[in-house]
Amino acid sequence: MNKFKAFLQRKNIVFSAKRYGIDALGAMAQGLFCSLLIGTIIKTIGQQAGIQMLVDVGVYAMAVSGPAMAVAIGRALQADPMVLYSLAAVGWAANAEGGAGGPLAVLLIAIIAAEFGKAVSKETKVDILVTPAVTILIGVGLAKLIAPPIGSAAGAFGILIDNATKLQPFWMGIVVSVLVGIALTLPISSAAICSVLGLTGLAGGAALAGCCAQMVGFAVMSFKENKWGGLVSQGLGTSMLQMPNIVKNPRVWIAPIVASAITGPIATCLFGLEMNGAPINSGMGTCGMCGPIGAITGWVAPVEAATAKGAAAITPGVFEWIGLVLVCIVLPAVIAPLVNMGCKKLGWVKEGDLKL
Repeated sequence: MNKFKAFLQRKNIVFSAKRYGIDALGAMAQGLFCSLLIGTIIKTIGQQAGIQMLVDVGVYAMAVSGPAMAVAIGRALQADPMVLYSLAAVGWAANAEGGAGGPLAVLLIAIIAAEFGKAVSKETKVDILVTPAVTILIGVGLAKLIAPPIGSAAGAFGILIDNATKLQPFWMGIVVSVLVGIALTLPISSAAICSVLGLTGLAGGAALAGCCAQMVGFAVMSFKENKWGGLVSQGLGTSMLQMPNIVKNPRVWIAPIVASAITGPIATCLFGLEMNGAPINSGMGTCGMCGPIGAITGWVAPVEAATAKGAAAITPGVFEWIGLVLVCIVLPAVIAPLVNMGCKKLGWVKEGDLKL
C-alpha cells in the first residue's frame, strides 16, 4: 500500500473532491466557454446579422467542444503533454457518444483517461507509443461503453424536470430558476447543465430567468463600483466574475438569488415563457444576449428537442415580447439593486464588496 501511495504521489494522481469537483469541473467550464459557448455567441450574431462567415466560425468553434473540454480537464489535472494532446480524441468521442449528456460524459471519462495516461507516462522507453495509446484506448473505450447511458439518463432527467415544471409551474419555476442561476455564477457551466438535461419549454424559460437575474442583477447593482466596464462584462459576459467577492462575502449573492426566485415563477406562471430554442441557450442568460435570442428563435422555429415535447411554432404578440423583456432585463435590473440596498442597511453588504 505504501508503494502504491508513493507511486500515486510521484505521478501527481490525487483522488480528491477539490481536484475533480472544483479544479477539473472549473477547467471544463472554461473549455466549454472557449468552444461551444463562444461559438454559439458568434453563430447567433452571424445569423442575426446575416453574415455567413460568422456563422461558419461559430459552427467550427462549437464542433470542438468535446476536445476543448477534455484538454482543459487534462491541464487542470496537470497531465503530461503526451496525455494532454491525446485527450483531444477522448473528448471528441465522449461528447459525440454522450448525446444530451456529452459534457458530463466528457468530464467523467476525461478524468479517468487522464489519470491512466499519467500513470504510464514516461514509464517505458517507447513512451511516445504507450502514453497516447493507453490514454486514447481507455478514454474512447469508456466513451463507447458508458457515454450513451449517461446521455440517456441526462435526457430522461431533463424531461422529468420539464414535466414537473408543467405540473407545478410556481414552485418548480422557483427551484429551476434559482439553481440554474446559481450554476451560472459558480465556476461550472449552467449552459452545459441545460445542454446535458435538454432543458426546453417552461423549464428552459425558468432557467433563462434565473441566469438573467444573476447577470443583469450583479451588473446593475455593482454599477457604482464597476461603472460601464463592469456593466458590460457582467451583463453581456458572465456573473462568474463576482465569484471572488462571493467567497469573501457570500451575502452579496442574496440579491441576485432573490431576484431569480421572483422572476422564475413570473416567467412560468404569468407569461408562460418557454425556451424552445437550443437547450444550451436556457443556461446562457444575457451572455451575448443568447438566452433571449434563443427564446425568440424558439418561438418561430422550435428545435427538435422542443418539438419532441410538444412545442410548436407561434407568432409572438405584444404579451410575449413584454414578458421576455421584463423577465430577462427589467425585473432583475430593479429587484436585485433594491434587495441589495436592504442588505446594505442590515450591514450584510458594504460599499466596495462588489468591486471587480
